[in-house]
Amino acid sequence: MNTLLDFLTSVAWWGWILIVLAIIAIRDIFFQKAHTISHNFPIVGHLRYWLESIGPEMRQYFVANNREELPFNRIERGWIYASAKKENNYEGFGTDRDIYAHHHIFINNAMMPFKLPDNHPNKIDKTFLPCAKVMGEFNNRKKPYRPASVINVSAMSFGSLSAKAVESLNKGVKLADAYHNTGEGGLSPYHSHGGDVVFHFGTGYFGVRADDGGFSMEKMVKLVEDNPFIRAIEVKLSQGAKPGKGGVLPGKKITPEIAAIRGVEVGKDVLSPPNHKAFSNVPEMVDFIEKIAEATGLPVGIKAAIGKLEQWEELTDIMLKTGKGPDFITVDGGEGGTGAAPPSFADHVSLPWVYGFSDLYKLFKKKGLTERIVFIASGKLGFPAKAAMAFAMGADCINVAREAMMSIGCIQAQICHTNRCPAGIATQKKWTQNGINVPLKSERLAQYFKTFKKELIEITHACGYEHPCEFKMSDVDINVDDHNLSKELGRTYNYEKNPVPFKSMQTLKDCLYLGGIKNSHAQSN
Repeated sequence: MNTLLDFLTSVAWWGWILIVLAIIAIRDIFFQKAHTISHNFPIVGHLRYWLESIGPEMRQYFVANNREELPFNRIERGWIYASAKKENNYEGFGTDRDIYAHHHIFINNAMMPFKLPDNHPNKIDKTFLPCAKVMGEFNNRKKPYRPASVINVSAMSFGSLSAKAVESLNKGVKLADAYHNTGEGGLSPYHSHGGDVVFHFGTGYFGVRADDGGFSMEKMVKLVEDNPFIRAIEVKLSQGAKPGKGGVLPGKKITPEIAAIRGVEVGKDVLSPPNHKAFSNVPEMVDFIEKIAEATGLPVGIKAAIGKLEQWEELTDIMLKTGKGPDFITVDGGEGGTGAAPPSFADHVSLPWVYGFSDLYKLFKKKGLTERIVFIASGKLGFPAKAAMAFAMGADCINVAREAMMSIGCIQAQICHTNRCPAGIATQKKWTQNGINVPLKSERLAQYFKTFKKELIEITHACGYEHPCEFKMSDVDINVDDHNLSKELGRTYNYEKNPVPFKSMQTLKDCLYLGGIKNSHAQSN
């Protein structure tokens, strides 16, 4: 009897399944007109769309080799994950990278590495690596700032990132003695956990937005007065993912909290226009920078992806003539970042970091202005060897975005703009955010930064130097073809980096902690 009942139940279930499939088939053939494949191949056609939807994951885990994936391959992600967890991040049995490939980087080590004196700061702290330059020193800002770390968190907004992700990053930079760039979404409570902050704003002026959508100096001054951990201000001109396009935060990611911080409406897409309201040309931009610096006392810089140089040349001419201008420049690579963009922009608009930075640095070098600027590099440079190359080309600090996200759990799902981030990092969904253990993730961000600095210091010492600012263009070769045709950076990009004023790491340590005051304005030599 039981066997008969089980058989009838099974038949009933199969009957229901067949009925559902029949309904789907009828719908596919007679009612839906959007998809040719499912119309011509009802039911089975859905399998094609499902396989397509999981294609990136299938390729990531089963198809692509260790060095093949983009934007970050498995080896790069693995190094970040292991570094963040304080696990073994070494490779065994030699590199599996094609070291003869075009654009492969070779760092020229010295016959005798730099030898640390017994009382050297890096004997005590193997991760101590402050910036050799001071933001705002040349322009005599009231509150100049020397970053205590050469690697820092790049511009990523609360709204684009979740509350727990931002909180993890801010607590992490405090542990690593780094700074945290707010991104253009405004200063949130989650940026306020003890880490130094660079306040960043774009054309939407979120956080310092006037009623007409323009810039409010009154709000800027109050923001700085109320939040003394803001150490510098960055004006975004463009970003690598979509220069000249402006930005979009989808309405489905805008909660009441985000709307209040940004000064926008709940549930409506937020569009940042391509152009600033506060200025429309280079002279006006310089005046705008000077007004903010005067009103707040802080160093003020600009962030941009690099393309045409005519307006940059105009900027250098104004700086030479007036002695005014930005205190730092963040050069964003056309490789893109956390911001989503149409492929036409992401793939083709603006130069990759090495090309854009070399063009800009050459211009500032020609005008004798490199010592006035702290150059910040941003564009897939969150790896010690790439950072060494950036320093050899003239960078003074490195900003990382996606690498920082990976250190707190990002799996490179590449759906940041959809609010469906499975790691809870680039979403406003509470359920997936709950998977972020803030104390643990902040420790991992800090550990990634510490490992990065430790390995960069070791590479620096291997080349015979004390600080990465001492790297020269001749210290790095880049593959053009075989070894007889490979070129030093100076010959590749046709300029030589100017020396950075540097005396010793001990002097930097004294400058940072002189009289117990972090980030002192004391000279480094």
